[in-house]
Amino acid sequence: MHMTATWYSGKFGKKPALALLLGALLALPNALSAYGAQPTLTELETEVASLSRQLAEANARLEEARRRADTAEKALADTPDIEGKGITLGPVTIGGAMRLNYIYGDYEKVGDAPQRGGDGGNVELDTFRINASLKYEQWIGQLEYRWYDGYNFIHTGWLGYAFDDSSQIEVGVTRVPFGPGPYGISQSWFFDQHYYVGLADDPDLGVKYLTQWDNWELALAYFVSSEANGNGGSADSARYGYDAVKWRFAVEPNGDVVDAPTNGYEERNQFNLRAIYQLEDVLFPTDMGFSMEWGELDGKRAQDGHHWALSGHMVSTLDNITLAAQITRYKFDVDDSKFSSNQLIPLGAYDFAWPAAADGWIPAVSLSYRIDTPGIPWLGYILPYIEYSSIVKDDNQFNNSDLFILGSAWASGGWYIYSDLAYSNGNYFVGDKGDNYSNIYDGVGDFGADGNDKWNYRFNLNMGYYY
Repeated sequence: MHMTATWYSGKFGKKPALALLLGALLALPNALSAYGAQPTLTELETEVASLSRQLAEANARLEEARRRADTAEKALADTPDIEGKGITLGPVTIGGAMRLNYIYGDYEKVGDAPQRGGDGGNVELDTFRINASLKYEQWIGQLEYRWYDGYNFIHTGWLGYAFDDSSQIEVGVTRVPFGPGPYGISQSWFFDQHYYVGLADDPDLGVKYLTQWDNWELALAYFVSSEANGNGGSADSARYGYDAVKWRFAVEPNGDVVDAPTNGYEERNQFNLRAIYQLEDVLFPTDMGFSMEWGELDGKRAQDGHHWALSGHMVSTLDNITLAAQITRYKFDVDDSKFSSNQLIPLGAYDFAWPAAADGWIPAVSLSYRIDTPGIPWLGYILPYIEYSSIVKDDNQFNNSDLFILGSAWASGGWYIYSDLAYSNGNYFVGDKGDNYSNIYDGVGDFGADGNDKWNYRFNLNMGYYY
């Protein structure tokens, strides 16, 4: 009673209360109309289904972006999957490797000199190297220095920046983007013949830009010169990648080969373009691409020239099987009267220079099969492979230089071991060539005329620990 009397006869009296009641009744249609404007159950279900589809599509795009980012990181890094974990000091990771080599093959003993590959073979220190990598926010970098028996040099040394779109730029001594990957088509310790004319795993000094666009991987680069000569006994060949180099040989008017002030070439102003397209929705996922290279040659006691190369390549995978192929046309356009023809140019690496064919084709192919070994605690995986490559020279008087390799890699933790049987009629690192091998201007050199066209074999066991 007290509350009802208060409600009717409070501050506003009875008439205002009645007016409030009438106002509420008049507002009821509008309220009902507003309620009726809300989505029906069917409309809500349709909206939820649409949002679910959009969420699923967004998740699919996110997973695809993550996959592409992972692929881009591996592709753009240009580093093999055999690195040790290293020691991390802030943004810098320091590691390295030590490798031993066992050699057995067609090698003749000269006097009392140590035997390289016969009489049971020979074990020698192959490489000691130190690596450092930088990753600070979006700044990245790599440094690698190598020591061999009697010489040493820088392999890689660049500083870069990783952009948000999975592209990156590198400045310094970095790998030239040519071919399907950092090591061409090869899985073996020897590489294929592209390497020996400077068209695979060749570091130079310059700037490189790597990016991805849809299914394309693109690389653009400019190199002001080849990497610097390291410490060794040669004029200009204490380096890792093969380059046109200066050397100390010349020919007298009577044809004698003599030691002379440095002549040869230096590489300058080189441009590179590489494009790789990823075919994914096919039976055999394949990366198909092409590479182009053009650069100048600065002649030392010889006329200036230029060089170029054009290559088509592909890498196809099916489960654990990988098939890689490459065909390349290359030319060093030189006019050097110090050779008997303009078809030879001195190329150098590993503290040793030798004439190579200045004009030719290089076909190369490799087939490998990765076998994971989860049931063997001391072994991670096995990678057997078979490879063939050749330098097919345009000069009809020159013999081709062929290289067959049958081998396997063995990986376990920081260990990576190559076991290769190589058979070749034109590769410096496979066998001797006999007494006439030193006569470079009569066309005996492996990558040049290959005059004696002698076939040799070499079994090589390379044991590396990456820390």
